[in-house]
Amino acid sequence: MANNKLHPSVEEFKAFIKTNPKILKEARSGKVTLQELYEDWYLLGPNDARWDGLLENGSKASEQKEEEKASYRTVWLSNIADTLKNMDQNQIQGYLANLNQALGTIQGVISQFAPNSGSGGSSAPTEQKPSGPFSFRKD
Repeated sequence: MANNKLHPSVEEFKAFIKTNPKILKEARSGKVTLQELYEDWYLLGPNDARWDGLLENGSKASEQKEEEKASYRTVWLSNIADTLKNMDQNQIQGYLANLNQALGTIQGVISQFAPNSGSGGSSAPTEQKPSGPFSFRKD
């Protein structure tokens, strides 16, 4: 066989396969081809969820990921609970009142610029609205 140098990404994939023989077993079983595995590895990377269960330390890594997710959730929920405990209810009520007033103002401005809103002069009272979202005219 000639001394052909492989592309560096192919060499990396070969090293990835050698360290994770379960992936090679999947290809040999006929479920997927090596080409498909290479494409997945190239596009998704070696740390993608596609490889969960196929990596040598896959079960330990996936368990660790789940534990990290659970700890992030508990920290996030405790932060929200602490924030809710420290809120002043009167201040929140004032914020909601201001928000309601702002939304009413925005709604009023939009209704002024809406066609045929009742206020302002309408161009032609006998003009019909198109039946669909597109208006087609004859030339």
